[in-house]
Amino acid sequence: MEKITGIIFDYGGTIDSRGVHWSEVIWDGYQSCGVPVDKEQFREAYVYAERELARTRHILPHHNFHDLLVIKMRIEFGRLVEQRIIPEEAAAKFAGPVADYCYDRARCCIEEARPVLEQLSERYPMVLVSNFYGNVEAVLTDFDLRRYFKAIIESAVVGVRKPDPQIFRLGVEALGMKPENVLVVGDSYKKDIIPAETIGCRTAWLKGKGWTEDEDSVMHPSIIKNLAELLDVAF
Repeated sequence: MEKITGIIFDYGGTIDSRGVHWSEVIWDGYQSCGVPVDKEQFREAYVYAERELARTRHILPHHNFHDLLVIKMRIEFGRLVEQRIIPEEAAAKFAGPVADYCYDRARCCIEEARPVLEQLSERYPMVLVSNFYGNVEAVLTDFDLRRYFKAIIESAVVGVRKPDPQIFRLGVEALGMKPENVLVVGDSYKKDIIPAETIGCRTAWLKGKGWTEDEDSVMHPSIIKNLAELLDVAF
């Protein structure tokens, strides 16, 4: 870290789920709440909801993360009802508890990450670069995370999405530094690590369970098991 003068953090999956893909967190919520679907049925509903959120502006700038989860669950469970996998009364029963489970899980992970963010932000200027729905400022404010970041580069706001390296260039520009002096911390090999390295940044890959087995099988010298490992090399 001797040449690092600034840090770019990803948000979703990195700060709020210990590197675990959010589909896996939500699936845990389904299982914890006893939703009667199998994983293939869940994954189809998950993908459907993500595409619907990309097509239509359901999530507004003032929505915090719990609001976001309630909206996502409404769409996912609506899809399961539409596919006749569960009845409407089951959707009404489970959607709220799954959203609550996921929100509590995110808060737990964030509180675990907070001491790391606190210490790093005291030494390095930091920028957040995230694929998000246009409400990441409200999410960060709700979790009291906004104060750690000099700037926020959000895909829905800037019109560029990972894995396009340009979104990381915007983060580097916000720091006012050369790419080789910037460390990018993210949970996705394809969306964070590869594009960040493409523009010359150094990387730390918080590797948890991903969306595909192919990504789970990838190895890389920048892998860290938890965010606290950053402190071992930063100080």
